[in-house]
Amino acid sequence: MSGRYWLIAALFLAAACDRLPPALIEGRGPSPAEERESDIARTFDQAVVLLPQGHGLAPLQFGMSSESLRRALAGQPLRFPTILFLHGCAGMGDLAPLRELAKRGFAVVAPDSFARRFRPMQCRPGHEQGGENVFVYDFRLTEISYALHRFQAIPWVDPQRLYLMGTSEGGLAAALYRGDEFAARVIAQWTCQGAPFVRGLAAPRDEPVLAIVRANDPWYDPTRTEGQQGHCGALMRDRPQADSLVLPGSRHNVFDEVFVIPQIAEFLTAAGNRRTVGSR
Repeated sequence: MSGRYWLIAALFLAAACDRLPPALIEGRGPSPAEERESDIARTFDQAVVLLPQGHGLAPLQFGMSSESLRRALAGQPLRFPTILFLHGCAGMGDLAPLRELAKRGFAVVAPDSFARRFRPMQCRPGHEQGGENVFVYDFRLTEISYALHRFQAIPWVDPQRLYLMGTSEGGLAAALYRGDEFAARVIAQWTCQGAPFVRGLAAPRDEPVLAIVRANDPWYDPTRTEGQQGHCGALMRDRPQADSLVLPGSRHNVFDEVFVIPQIAEFLTAAGNRRTVGSR
């Protein structure tokens, strides 16, 4: 390479380094301040947190970064069974199902995917149709991994009773996450079917999985899912601790059935108990 081209390459590298985070230039991990500035950190820092007060009592609600959460947990010796909840394609939505789970003794952490500076929607709620900005599915999987990273520094999260739950777009991410950190997972309002890049169930084969969907959910009409019909149960034949619950009806919401939240709570509690006993 001539001296001229070496000079051009050096100038290009210098310009690129000016745009890199200092952590990468210096070969170190990001500082807490640098991490908080990242898009992925924003999803967790702006999470909704619901903490149980006792069986049947209304839970406490906080923002993950709020001072009130820190004060409420100051000196807290307990660890809570914790649900990492992934909202649907339109955002956080109704928190009533999460409050009901918190009433049954679970802490719930729900990251806000739309806290990202760049976060287009991949669906059109008014048309009951998704799949427009498909890279968003990768965003959601990254949010799971990042939440697990942050959970390591949160003393009130019980790592032996950690659960993954997602609904609709969040249910897709819960189905496709490949890690084994969770004692169980719940896939709500998703079928595990569709285009090849979203089809499947990636949970470890021995992990308890509960999928819940309506038989005639209009979002998953076969004309919108590349002819793929069915539900997650089609992928559970060799999964002894997995079950697919198909509810009657032609609407999207499954949480308006009074037995759904109690069944989810019972399923998660049993899975957590088995994992805790097995780890002794």
